[in-house]
Amino acid sequence: MCGIVGYLGEEKALGVLLEGLKRLEYRGYDSAGVALVSGERLHVVKSVGKIRELERALRDVEPEGTIHLGIGHTRWATHGRPSEANAHPHVAGPIALVHNGIIENYLEIKRELEEEGYTFLSDTDSEVVARLIFHHYGGDLFEAVREALKRLKGAYALAVISEEEPNCLVGARKDSPLVLGLGEGEFFLASDIPAILPFTRRVLLLNNGDKVLITPQGVSIVDEAGVAVERPVQRIMWSIAQAEKAGYKHFMQKEIFEQPRALADTLRSYISPEKGEVYFPQAALDDASRWRRVTMVACGTSWHAALVGRVWLEPLVGVPVEVDIASEFRARDPALDGDSLAIFISQSGETADTLAALRLARGKGARTLAVCNVVGSSISREAHGVIYTHAGPEIGVASTKAFVTQMVVLYLLALRLASDRGRMEKEEVSRRLGVLLSLPGKMEEVLAREGEIEGLAREYFQVKDFLYLGRWLNYPIALEGALKLKEISYIHAEGYPAGEMKHGPIALIEEGLPVVAIAPRDRVYDKMVANVEEVKSRDGEVIGVGTQGDPLGQRVDRFLSIPPVDEELTPFLTVLPLQLLAYFIADRKGCDVDQPRNLAKSVTVG
Repeated sequence: MCGIVGYLGEEKALGVLLEGLKRLEYRGYDSAGVALVSGERLHVVKSVGKIRELERALRDVEPEGTIHLGIGHTRWATHGRPSEANAHPHVAGPIALVHNGIIENYLEIKRELEEEGYTFLSDTDSEVVARLIFHHYGGDLFEAVREALKRLKGAYALAVISEEEPNCLVGARKDSPLVLGLGEGEFFLASDIPAILPFTRRVLLLNNGDKVLITPQGVSIVDEAGVAVERPVQRIMWSIAQAEKAGYKHFMQKEIFEQPRALADTLRSYISPEKGEVYFPQAALDDASRWRRVTMVACGTSWHAALVGRVWLEPLVGVPVEVDIASEFRARDPALDGDSLAIFISQSGETADTLAALRLARGKGARTLAVCNVVGSSISREAHGVIYTHAGPEIGVASTKAFVTQMVVLYLLALRLASDRGRMEKEEVSRRLGVLLSLPGKMEEVLAREGEIEGLAREYFQVKDFLYLGRWLNYPIALEGALKLKEISYIHAEGYPAGEMKHGPIALIEEGLPVVAIAPRDRVYDKMVANVEEVKSRDGEVIGVGTQGDPLGQRVDRFLSIPPVDEELTPFLTVLPLQLLAYFIADRKGCDVDQPRNLAKSVTVG
């Protein structure tokens, strides 16, 4: 959600902060601000709207000297409406603070501070934290932060500075991501790695409960128990170009076209087709033979990947597979034990509901496995094992390449478990892996038809409603197609299992309603064709997604083809035209494709 950047070093802090904040815009925000320490004076500038508004406001501020210390923030409103008063940084006395997360007991603390004579200028929980730190401040910012954090309940990532300590930057995290970047004579704090990629690739991933003191002399970290610790330095392998648009109009467009490469990178990391084997880290799987049930938990697009994965896992592995939305999983009392494998799927590895669900499953004794794209994220560290997708940084809020890499990891997991449990011979594993390796080329064939799909978008960008239908493996793709359209174009769209059409959705079909029917040549093809006829008989306009050369193309109003592929792998291809259709419709409407309204890349508060 919100974005944090902090800097202490020899360069001009303002330039570093603004560059970092721009690279966090994809997280979604409604206001932005910076705090800078010049000499022994604190300068704070905030604005509502995009970072360009902040830059305009900064033109009127000219602090003296070269500023080497500062913090910056992009805010997505949780407590209090978007306003300059509610924007970060928040100031209390000599102290400025930026905060991600939600403080659950802030009203209790606020009442206590008001009784002490403190006044509040905003509606936020974050200002309460700033004033609580000031309440404990006696000239040692790090100790004041540590004392204040003892009172807080909830999630937070903090960066804090004081005009009285111009060579000190303090950070802390609990259930909200914060990374520390190491440069030559300079240090960075950020809520996400892309913010610091232009400056360094050497990072320390702070653990839950860590507090960090940064001075020109170096870094000191204490853990949740107050014990001094060291965290290993990791090198980020992403290039800056991977996190930039590289000539595309939007990050989402670029990431759609990166999917063949992302799929190939993930495959190369885990397979040996010659040996008919799938390799995962040993810690990821442990003893596969003892699991009697599998539960997959995720949110949004990752949940759709889990729905596809269930169709592969259950018949191949021979155990019951459940799929849960993380927020609903938390709300019930799931029956898990030591014979259960619980898989938690998240692009960012910081999704609050998924992280809380993981902790619930661990508490019940289940073996937990993360499928994640971000190395060192909270979910990847708290699970017993982790399988990383290799999508690279995904900047657009609407997930694309993370989805296909999540699906391929789940398919590989199904093959590996089927082999380990003696349900699939190596020869069959090898055959399937060979077919998988052909997928990137087939994906490129589909993406090469972008002009055709852009033309289709010109016909439909003004409609108000869409219906997406699919069966079996492509029912989750119908859900994903509808989600993509509504989240970036704001067009109402619904995804349904086609077999349920007569149980309600058929009442929506009228003349001119666009219905996307996903009907590749697979075991449910004939039933999908029957559904298409039902839509046509009610004057709906059918956009068919099917196998190249299929007669279905002559029976629908528009036809988007995919090359022939094994029926179990069709989701990797059918999803692509739906992503492109959503993208081109949103672009045609003039929507902010990479930063849709009200949405954020990582939902780090529950």
